[in-house]
This record gives sequence, structure tokens and C-alpha cells, in this order.
Amino acid sequence: MGRIIIKNADLITMNQHGTIARGDLVIAGDRIQSVGAKAESRPGDRVIDGTGRTVIPGFIQTHIHLCQTLFRGKADDLELMDWLRERIWPLEAAHDKESIYLSALLGIGELIAGGSTTIVDMETVHHTNEAFQAIAESGIRALSGKVMMDKGNDVPAGLHEKTSDSLQESVDLLERWNGHGNGRIRYAFAPRFVISCTEPLLKQVRDLADHYQVFVHTHASENRGEIEIVEHDTGMRNIVYLDHIGLANKRLILAHCIWLSEEEKEIIQKRGVHVSHCPGSNLKLASGIAQVPQMAAMGVNLGLGADGAPCNNNLDMFQEMRLAALIHKPANGPTAMNAHQVFRMATIDGARAVGLSDEIGSLEPGKKADLAILNLNTFHCNPIYGTDPISRIVYSAMSSDVETTMIDGRIVMENRRMKTIDQTFVLQEAEIAVARLMKRAGIQV
Repeated sequence: MGRIIIKNADLITMNQHGTIARGDLVIAGDRIQSVGAKAESRPGDRVIDGTGRTVIPGFIQTHIHLCQTLFRGKADDLELMDWLRERIWPLEAAHDKESIYLSALLGIGELIAGGSTTIVDMETVHHTNEAFQAIAESGIRALSGKVMMDKGNDVPAGLHEKTSDSLQESVDLLERWNGHGNGRIRYAFAPRFVISCTEPLLKQVRDLADHYQVFVHTHASENRGEIEIVEHDTGMRNIVYLDHIGLANKRLILAHCIWLSEEEKEIIQKRGVHVSHCPGSNLKLASGIAQVPQMAAMGVNLGLGADGAPCNNNLDMFQEMRLAALIHKPANGPTAMNAHQVFRMATIDGARAVGLSDEIGSLEPGKKADLAILNLNTFHCNPIYGTDPISRIVYSAMSSDVETTMIDGRIVMENRRMKTIDQTFVLQEAEIAVARLMKRAGIQV
């Protein structure tokens, strides 16, 4: 079997030395064989001319909701709890197998087109198997799980679960999908947040995650109203409560973490919990601005995520990087969250968050061939002379600059043409599916 050789490209390696080289990158099977050294092609090799192109590690989005992609533009200009109660929960409850499948494919297509190769995904209560099917077919690398909701007076009947059913279905999905696709797909337990989960469920999640050695992915401290409910129900703040029941550890990924006390930040740091910063979502829902520079200074591992399409309204890592680099500067100074720090969050630090820093997140021999090829020969990315290559990507580049995306050594988009997803089919069928879904949910256009 031949190799893939990307010749004469600029290589942003993100290795421990921060090496940026111009040369060849060789891929054998699903792994990178060499980086930078000149490579001679052999019969059967596939050669890609990388002249004038920039190769980067594939982006790792640490908080995504594929099940919500069909809701894009359907829940604008609302505060979090109203956004959930009035739009998102009714729409999620109205999903069927086909709409979940199409929603996932629509989101994955956007992610791949923007150079994202790994996601931490939270589905809805039902039909998660169809989302996993879309993930498997598309080729994206994913840590995903069915959302768990066995509590809440405002939760629609269609989403409210029995504790035992929620746990059993989660385990069934885990045993079917965890490790699927040569390890490309992994399962994570996904209790939605504390206010929609009983303590018995959360404690069972703790024990099951420990038994199977898998991650837990949940929301925490996104909104002050949410925190007030948690304090009323438990007598503790969010992170303190999660720590109290034994969920705070190195296999916990928390989305948002905007409104944290000093005690909570210290728990996150001490327990090795990973935090997904979602600046676009946090701004649109008026949730607030997380204390990311302070957490970074404490040594907390931080990733980046776009969250869901109805609270962003896209899944674009370039926009998240730019926002993450900009929104903290007014309060913390112009050097806060510099481009290199933010690019690490989108790549190697995201890999650490999903426990795969030895496998993905940088361009190094022996690592998985998850990467994107950018064409930065554009008006908005020039001139090049005297420009830091990573600053150029974070502050100037756009998702449309991604030319080719590769996951697990497989080209899933080439020259902006999708290879694993039928774009025409998905766009057409998504329109039909969302019309049916909104009618079932009783939401008027």
C-alpha cells in the first residue's frame, strides 16, 4: 500500500519545541511517518503538491452538539434557560431517527470543511445510535454520548427519563460503539448538567465511567440562574458538588465554567479536570466571559468548542480561536491569550482533554494522520513577510481557507470537495427534516 506525501509545505507541527518547518510530510496508513525531511516518492505513493500551502494538526473541538445542527437560526437572541425551555428542549424532544442522522451529518460536514478532525459531542436523549452511525460513516474522530436527563420540572415529557433507563441505554451504546472504527469512536457518559440529573444517576455515572475507564462530558456553571438552582437543590456550588460526589477527575470534561468561585477553580486545577471554553456561544447567550486567563495561569487544561449551531450559529474553530484571543484582552491586557496559546487550545491541549495527546494534536512521527491543509494565498491572509505563521492563522484565516482535511490517514475532504458525505443529499434532506421536526415541536416559523 502506497504512502501519501505532502511535498514542500509549511508545517505547523505543534510539537514540544514548537517547530515550524518547510518540507515534506509522509503518511503511511493511518499514521505520520516523517515530518520535514525531503521524501522520495515510490511507485504507488500519492503525492500532494504542498507548495504555498500550510499544514496544521486537525482541530479538536471539545464541546459540540451534533443533534442541534438542524436548529441553527431557530433559537436566536435568548438567554440560556429560555433558550432551552422554549426552543432547544422541545426541538430535541421532537427528533426522530432520520432527523438526528441528518443533523449529525450536516454538523460533521461543516466541521470537516473547517479543518476540525476530532469532536467531543453531546447528543440528545433519544436516537443516539443514528448519530453514531453518521459519525462512523463520515470518518470524523469523536468522543460522544447520549445526553442523560432524569430530573427537572421544565423538561418536556419526551426528554424526561427514568434513571434506570437512562443508565441502561448509555451502557448499551457504550458497549456497541466504544472503540469502533479502529478506536476512532469512543463513548463518553453525558449527563446534561446537575439541574437535570438526580444524584443517584450522577453517582452511577461516576461508577460506570470508572469501571469502563471512559470520560464524562457535562455542562457546568454556564449561567448564574443555573448556579442558583444547583445551590438551592444541593446546598453547594456546581463544581463543589461534582467534587463532593466524586465526579471531578482527569476524565471529566466541563463545558463553559464561566461563573466559578476561587474554590471551584482550585478544585478543577487540583483534580485535573478539563475545561472547554466556548466563547461564541457564551457571548450569544449573554452567559458571560469565562476567566480563562486565570485558569490557564493556574495550569488548568483548556480546550475550545463551538457548542451547538443554535447558540453560535456555526461550528467554526477559526472564529472560536479569534474570539478566544480577543475577548479576554480588554480586561487582561493585549498579551493575554496570545495566538500561540489559543492555537494550542485548538490542537494539542484539546488532545490532552480527550486523553489522546500521544496520538493526535500535533504533526509528529508515529502520531495519527489527522490534519488540515490550508491555502492562505488570499487577500485576507497577506502579506506574509514578517508575519508570525500562527498569528496569521488565528487572527486572519477563515474556515474557507481549509483546502483538504485528513482523519486517520484518510482524505475526507479534498480541494473543498467532501469525500465521505454527500453534500447535496444532506442539504436537501435537512430542509425537509427540519420542517417536519418544527411541526412536531409545535414551533411556528
